[in-house]
Amino acid sequence: MHDRAIFNSDHELFRSNARRFFREELEPNIAQWEKDGALPREFWLKAGANGFHCCGIPEAYGGPGADFLYNMVLSEEVGYAIGGASVGFSVSSDIVAYYILHSGSEEQKQRWLPKMVSGEAIPAIGMTEPGCGSDLKAVRTTAVRDGDEYVINGQKTFITNGQNCDFVLLACSTDPAQGARGISLIIVESDRAGFQRGRNLEKIGQKAADTSELFFSDVRVPVANLLGKEGGGFAVLMNELPRERITIACRALAEAQRAFELTTEYVKQRKAFGNQILEFQNTQFKLADIKTSLAVGWAYLDQCLTRINAGKLTPEEGAMAKLWTTETGNKIIDDCLQFFGGYGYMSEYPISRLFVDSRVRRIYGGSSEIMKLVIGRTL
Repeated sequence: MHDRAIFNSDHELFRSNARRFFREELEPNIAQWEKDGALPREFWLKAGANGFHCCGIPEAYGGPGADFLYNMVLSEEVGYAIGGASVGFSVSSDIVAYYILHSGSEEQKQRWLPKMVSGEAIPAIGMTEPGCGSDLKAVRTTAVRDGDEYVINGQKTFITNGQNCDFVLLACSTDPAQGARGISLIIVESDRAGFQRGRNLEKIGQKAADTSELFFSDVRVPVANLLGKEGGGFAVLMNELPRERITIACRALAEAQRAFELTTEYVKQRKAFGNQILEFQNTQFKLADIKTSLAVGWAYLDQCLTRINAGKLTPEEGAMAKLWTTETGNKIIDDCLQFFGGYGYMSEYPISRLFVDSRVRRIYGGSSEIMKLVIGRTL
């Protein structure tokens, strides 16, 4: 992760501040927050006070107006932190903030962006439904126009920040006959009548992330809550997805980097048959492979980040980055855990948390299979 030409000294200063913040504020508390099943709002506010939300939001809306690379530094540091996989900042900073900035009305920007920068407003994005995951065209949640309001009915599942959120950016069908062209994005505040949070879902990893079911029963919102044009939701989602996938790639590779560093440290201390584990050729060969894979991964990721900054990243490049880093990252963490023997299976060892937390990266943001479809279409 070090000596990467894409980042300047300001980015690196920001990185060291972020790393210190997560080491002091997240890592000592993660075991308790996993028991609670959510991160406290105070943690969101503290991160906001330190400038760790919505780095790319312009000063006009309360943000620092920094370049997108600051978001990526933060994504990497969240991935690098033990327990960072439970931190739902990315949904706010890398996804919802840009949807509102690029497609929202002036009123929506003024209302939500400053509060998202400070950590006062926690957003969720409602895409996945019980019967539809990666196939967004199959969304069944409906928003029916009634005068100057929409009436929303349906349910969502696996929603990050679901218990804490102040509003949901909801993918709804406003015209079921139109398929993808009938999907709209609507802001639904969590205090509206008919909105209900379901269970905080129990997961094998990311246990401090409040991942929830959400229910909408005749929820009325003003038409002014529509983001962009009616029926334009799918196009907005498709435009923003490549960047979202790069964010996931950054986290995946940072998790693998942390696993490698923990393992390298461990094999120097641990002995077997009278030798340091590091002295065995198998250990050296395995770790040599991992070190090489990480170097290759960071190089491709930096290439993609350069293209994002130039506004040139294509959907297949975003898909390739997510596919390779998540598949490779999972394999690296699995190989690293093996060096810890029985201790690697104990929850108090950070490697075990990395192992369960990272597994979902091959599924969300579009599964590996969907990534291959996206890439395959360009052949």
